[in-house]
Amino acid sequence: MKEIHFYFDFISPYAWLAFQALPKALAGVSHRVHYHPVVFGAMLKHHGQLGPAEIPGKRDWTYRQVMWQAKQQGTDLQMPASHPFNSLALLRLAVAASGINQQGQPNRYVVETIFKHVWCEGLEATDPDRLATLQAHLFSQPGVSFQDPQSAEVKQLLQQQTQQAIDLGLFGVPSMVVDGQVFWGNDALPMLRAYLEGDAWFESADWRDAGKLPVGIRRAPAAK
Repeated sequence: MKEIHFYFDFISPYAWLAFQALPKALAGVSHRVHYHPVVFGAMLKHHGQLGPAEIPGKRDWTYRQVMWQAKQQGTDLQMPASHPFNSLALLRLAVAASGINQQGQPNRYVVETIFKHVWCEGLEATDPDRLATLQAHLFSQPGVSFQDPQSAEVKQLLQQQTQQAIDLGLFGVPSMVVDGQVFWGNDALPMLRAYLEGDAWFESADWRDAGKLPVGIRRAPAAK
């Protein structure tokens, strides 16, 4: 059985698409998925990048593309009332609903419920009343142990998982990691499946040596 680590932030529509597509993409492959909430903004800051929704032009394209991909995939996707938004409360809620013994890794039901709260209702993702209702719903579910989302333990677990993602060299969400290999983006799911099925290409120089290509030019940071 392969252990797959799925790193995500609820702010990302691509993460929602990948989350929904994952069971079908991996059907018939023996695997277990571990869900890791991470702070995408902290990853971007570490790498000195802006998110796609922070770049004019790219922002418009991103929304059009994800809505098209959702249509093609057959996944419900409604843009929230505003985007981007601060996803910390949602991430901490996911960690809190996982229970301390799960090391901040919520189960699929918890992750799906929060994703739907963001991407299937067309409302403000961080509206306080909606967040309170979401929290009450999650914490009332049988088998869901929980902590205070504002506790130091929950905040620390989220920080640890985010740092773990950075230490692995992850630069975006969703990212799937298996056997130390990174597969980034919802469009990487066919590639991930091929790897899990033992495709020999992943033993070739094309895969192994891609990072050895010399850098031809480095641009200086933009002046402030």
